[in-house]
Amino acid sequence: MSMSKFDDAALRDFSAEIESIPPRPHHSALLTAANHLVEGVTFKYALNRGGWYRPGGLISADGETVADNLEAWVIATLGECGGDMDELVERHIDSGLIVTRHTGRTHYLTAVYGAAPSEVLQLEVEELQEIQDRKLIDPDALPGDFQELTEPIRPLLLDAQAVGSPRYRFRRLTDLCQVLVKSASFDGGRKGLSRMLYEWAHSSAASRAHFSEHWIFMMREHRDRFRNPMVSVVPVSRHARELKSFQWNLELSGVEMAAQLQAFDRAAGYPAAWYFHLVSGTLTPSKIAYTVASDLDAGFRYLPDSEIELLHSWMTAPYTV
Repeated sequence: MSMSKFDDAALRDFSAEIESIPPRPHHSALLTAANHLVEGVTFKYALNRGGWYRPGGLISADGETVADNLEAWVIATLGECGGDMDELVERHIDSGLIVTRHTGRTHYLTAVYGAAPSEVLQLEVEELQEIQDRKLIDPDALPGDFQELTEPIRPLLLDAQAVGSPRYRFRRLTDLCQVLVKSASFDGGRKGLSRMLYEWAHSSAASRAHFSEHWIFMMREHRDRFRNPMVSVVPVSRHARELKSFQWNLELSGVEMAAQLQAFDRAAGYPAAWYFHLVSGTLTPSKIAYTVASDLDAGFRYLPDSEIELLHSWMTAPYTV
C-alpha cells in the first residue's frame, strides 16, 4: 500500500493555516490541522529536535524589517553601488542595521497506515523564532568583500533578543515507504536501514508496537556524483534523551548481563531494544554484543530465540545504520 500522493492544494492550505497558529506546548492546534490533511489516517505527535538555526535578514535599529534575506539584500545593494563594497560600507556604517537569524526546532508527527515499519506518513513542521544576531558592520573591522559582510569570522555579536513571536512553518510530508525505496539506504538489498527494518518486522518488538512508536526518520537531501538528487534516511530513537543516562557496565556477563539487557529494554519500552540501539549505532556499545555472544557459547540462554537469531546474524555480518 502507498500513500505517496498528497493533495497540493491541501498542503498549501495547511501551510497557510499553521503559520497563523501561535505555537503552544502541547501543539493541540497543530495536531487538529494535521488531521485534516490526509483522509483515513490520524497523526500523533512523536518528537521534536531543536538547537539549529538558519540565516535571517536585516532589521533597523528600531526593529523594523529591512530585508528578509541578508544575502539577497547585499547582492542588490552592491548592484546599486556599482559593485563597490567600500561605497556600500560608507552608506550604511552609521545605519545601525542588525543581522538576524532564525532559531528553530523541528516537530515530527507520524501517522501509521500499514503494519510494515516503513508504512507511515511523517509530517515535519518547523517552529521558528527570529532573533537579533549581530551588527551588520563592525566599525573596527570593516568588511572588504561579500563574504566578510555576510559571514564575518569575528562578528560584532548582540544579545539574542527576540525580534518576533515564534511561528510554525511547514517543512514536508512524506510517505516513508516511498522515500526508503528511492533512498541510497536501500541500495544493495538488505543493507543498512533496510536490514534494520527487516529485522524489526521479524522480531518480538514488532508484536508490541509499530516501528514509528519508537523511532522517527531523519532525512537529508544531497546530490550524488552525477548531480542527481538523493535522500539519505537515518533512524532516530524517540527515547534517546531518556536512554542516554543508561550506564552500561561492560564488565558484566551471564546473569548480570541478562539483567542489564532487561533493564535497558524496560527503559526503552519494548523487547530487543538493546539490539536495535546497537545497529542504529547509538546507545548500545558493540562490546555488549560480543559479551552476549560469548555467554551464548558458554551455555547461557537468557535471550529469546528471536533475539538469538538477530545476534547471530549480526555477528556474521556486523552493521550499523
